[in-house]
Order: sequence, then structure tokens, then C-alpha cells
Amino acid sequence: MSRLQAENLFKVFGKRPEEAVTRLKAGADRDELRESGTTAAVIDASFTVEPGQIFVVMGLSGSGKSTLLRMLNGLLEPTAGRVLFDGQDLTSLPVRELREVRSRKISMVFQHFALFPHRSVLENAAYGLEVQGVPKAQRLQRATEALALCGLEGWENSWPDELSGGMQQRVGLARALATDADLLLMDESFSALDPLIRRDMQDQLLELQTKLKKTIVFITHDLNEAMRIGDRIAVMRDGRVVQTGTPEDILIRPADDYVRRFVEDVDRARVITAGAIMEEPSTVFDGVRFRTNQCVLDATPATVEADTPVADLFASIAGSDAPIAVTNEEGELLGVVGREHLLRVLGEQSPADEKVAAHA
Repeated sequence: MSRLQAENLFKVFGKRPEEAVTRLKAGADRDELRESGTTAAVIDASFTVEPGQIFVVMGLSGSGKSTLLRMLNGLLEPTAGRVLFDGQDLTSLPVRELREVRSRKISMVFQHFALFPHRSVLENAAYGLEVQGVPKAQRLQRATEALALCGLEGWENSWPDELSGGMQQRVGLARALATDADLLLMDESFSALDPLIRRDMQDQLLELQTKLKKTIVFITHDLNEAMRIGDRIAVMRDGRVVQTGTPEDILIRPADDYVRRFVEDVDRARVITAGAIMEEPSTVFDGVRFRTNQCVLDATPATVEADTPVADLFASIAGSDAPIAVTNEEGELLGVVGREHLLRVLGEQSPADEKVAAHA
């Protein structure tokens, strides 16, 4: 079962919202509704998020992504459609039950930290547990452990204004983790940070994810951030989800000209992986013959796993005429990447793109 499902979500603000949904379903666009004083913030959005996945919703300002996020935990009621969390329809829950789900199973990390200035770092991290009614000794212990996970051990008794912006955001993340919620919703959580601190926070999130395997919905307007941290990405435009897929899907097979323009400046070498471009292992390169699960060769080739970004292949392939062997976690040979093929993929030749798409 998917951890989270959004089914045909609409959110309309203004006059006669239900009538506006009917018009949207019949083909009306945002501009037509705006003329009558109605704003369609989200239009017919559907997607699923699997357990342990980082699902990124990205789009420009005004695309509807933050409104969509607030429907996922019931802060905003959909005009139409529904949200399922572990099979439970959140949109049909009474207010008290929905509030209970939000306090125990869904945590939110905001863009501007949202820390209490009159509470210590530890007390801020424990706040969600306080709302749940967890006894003080237990909540402080769990908050201490969450702060340590976020690299803030030793800062428990500090005040928020004594911390840098990046450290304050870590407190916000620790507060969400302390509740041990099944779902984390992160709304532009790193966008207020300086570029270097922002990248550090991305690293922190990815490191935590390898340990905790949380299900995360992450909102961003930054394509490079989406490509770096997302297992899957939904691209929004004018309230609609125009494409959903892996970072490689979005980059290699853009759904339309809008997405294509969006991704044209992305560093392909950091997104495309060895597994996406590898060729059949039966290929012969300069007398080095590779066969499934084994290789016959004069010298030991460089070896990488399938999820290695092609940017990490350059040094190895530059120092040898032999191709790079691509293996799975058990060390079994899956395919090979040769120098010429790698260069074609990183260029703009359509045959290369077709080759990548065939393996993606």
C-alpha cells in the first residue's frame, strides 16, 4: 500500500468553488475563472508516495505547490478530491480525529524555522511531543536524541537567537523527527538559507534518510535541489501536475516544452546514473570481453554500482581505455559504460538521449 495518495485534488478560492471545479473538469483554464473572481490554486492533482520515499513537488512561485502540501495534512480542505494516508481518507475525518493524525503521524518542517524564542533549543525540539501529552522526562529524552541526529548535540540549552540559520533549521527538523511521525512535510524548508548552508542541509537530510527511511514530501522551487534529493518528482505549473517521475525521467523524457525548458540547464552528469546509460555486458571493448556475471579481461576494470552519477565516472574512464563495469550490490555485472558512449550521452545528440531513455 502507498503511504500517501492524492486523488484528483482541487482547491479553489473565491466565489462558487464547486461550480468552478465543474468548469475546470469541462476544460476551463485558470484565466477564465480569474475573470469571475475565482482562483484555482490546485487543479486535478493526483500522485502516490511510497513508504521511505522522498517525493519532491517543485514549481515556480504561484504554481500551487504549497497549497497542495497543506491539503495533504488537512490544514486546507480540498474543494474536490481526497487524500489517503495509509489507506485512511483524511478528507472525511472529523476535526478532532484529523488533529490527532496531524499531531502523531504527520510532522511539518516550515521555511522560516517557526521556533519559539523564549524556549531553549531542547524545549523547541520537544514541543511536538508536549502537544501529544508525552511526559516531560520522556519527551526531553526523545528530543535530545533527535537533536543529536541532526548534529546539535551540546546545543540543547542554547536559545534560538544564538544559532545560525542552518542550525535553527536543524532544530525544526529535530522537532519533526522527535515525534517519530510516519510522514514529514517540508515546505521550502531550505530556501531561506545561504547556498552553502542549504547544501549542508540537503546532505543532512539525505544522511538522515539512509538511517530513518522516513516518507517525505518536500516542496521546492529549486530544480537542482529537487534533482539532488528527490526519489520522485512532481512538476507543477499553473495549479496542475504536468509531470511525475524520477529525476532521470524528468530530465531525459520531459513531458512538454515547459518541463524541457525547466531542465535544460541542469547538470546532466549529476543526475543521470551509470545504470541508466550502461550497455549490454556482452559488448567487446578493445579486446576486453564482458559477459553476464563475469568478465574476461587483461586488466581489472574500474567498477561502479548502478546508481553512481556519471559525473563520478570521469576520473576512472580517463585513466584507462577499458570501459567501466557496472555492478549491483552483490557485485554481479549488469552492464558496461565505454568512453565514447559516455561522451555522447553528455552531449546533446538525440541518439544518445534515446539510448538513455531505453535504459531508464
